[in-house]
Amino acid sequence: MANKAALEGGPDDLQERIVEAAPPGEDLKIAHRGGYEHFRSTSRTQEGPEGPLPVYEWWERTEIAE
Repeated sequence: MANKAALEGGPDDLQERIVEAAPPGEDLKIAHRGGYEHFRSTSRTQEGPEGPLPVYEWWERTEIAE
């Protein structure tokens, strides 16, 4: 089973809040509304359906170049 992570912060209309976790030391980049929402790992966890999930916190948005 893939490792999962919980997303915190970012746009209110970001629907998926439980996603596949990034490899250790890497940020998560989620495609959303013509850009990417970037999330960084925190030291916190959140209880999920399969147990504790690492929490990733939103820190920036970048636009997709056209």
